[in-house]
Amino acid sequence: MPVRAEHLQSAWWLAVAAALVWILWLLGPILTPFLAGAVLAYILNPAVDWLAHRRLSRPTAAGLVLVCGFVAGLMLVLIVAPLVRQEASELVARVPAMLDRLDALLAPRLEGILGREVHVDFESIKSLLSEQVQGDERLFGRVLSSARTGGLAVAGWLGNLLLTPVVLFYLLADWHTILARLDQFVPRRIHPWMRTIAGEINAVLAEFLRGQLVVMGLLATYYAGALWLGGIDFALPIALVAGGLAFVPYLGFGTGLGVALVAAVLDDAATRNVIVVAIVFGIGQFLEGFVLTPRIVGDRIGLHPLAVVFALLAFGQVFGFFGLLLALPASAVLLVGLRHLKDAYFASAFYREG
Repeated sequence: MPVRAEHLQSAWWLAVAAALVWILWLLGPILTPFLAGAVLAYILNPAVDWLAHRRLSRPTAAGLVLVCGFVAGLMLVLIVAPLVRQEASELVARVPAMLDRLDALLAPRLEGILGREVHVDFESIKSLLSEQVQGDERLFGRVLSSARTGGLAVAGWLGNLLLTPVVLFYLLADWHTILARLDQFVPRRIHPWMRTIAGEINAVLAEFLRGQLVVMGLLATYYAGALWLGGIDFALPIALVAGGLAFVPYLGFGTGLGVALVAAVLDDAATRNVIVVAIVFGIGQFLEGFVLTPRIVGDRIGLHPLAVVFALLAFGQVFGFFGLLLALPASAVLLVGLRHLKDAYFASAFYREG
């Protein structure tokens, strides 16, 4: 049976598409700022469109949105930085007293176990570590090598950090032009179907973002109120950190918990405050994982609460941290495809004909 020319063309273009995917996979290490810029551009494009409809040029609107985003990030840093600096200075000032209390707590226990008076000499430990660092050339070499490797990693991270706003600006300025050019490459035979799917995916992702913002606001409100009622210092900054970073699974919880524990330890009623912080963040993590995200985000994107929990666990198991980050938006996109697959199945002769 002769192979039809259109089949050869389809195979050829599929091979070209596979080659492009392979090239993108090879270029993965340098694509981070471009992928980050694309995600941020998708999120910020409605704001640029809103400004552009008010007689601003798209480059001006894109620049204004970037400036507003930078100011918002700077304000968050200005809120958090004094808190971290104050906690760090207080922690350093209280370390000797904390070590003395630790010695007073451990010495009687060690004396009861060993049958002799024992004290933990922290000064000798620090002196021993200092001599070891100064006298071991191999240790110095390892530290130097680690610093060099870490310096390269930091340089790469800073490069991505500086490049991402540039990529974001050009994507925002030419967003609709880029989409129109990509639209031209869609085969005409499936063009209406692809436009329909793209529109549904866009609507689902928009609902996901709105739901995530609601969850972040509710978490920040909960942490602020609960920590304030519990008598924890810096309740509002801690709540802003924990709620504002909640869009990354476990990052907001972990960061807020760490800062809150330091604030709790620095207070006179350290034991009570640590228990309060543990209870507040334990309840907060339960609410985020099993109530707010499944009910608010899941309902908006059409996923059952159990499906949301399963998606988080499944994507986290397969893809790790980035799987957790992309679990819900990826599930929303897959849901659109499954709906069309279900409609095609119900309309097929395989289903209808017995």
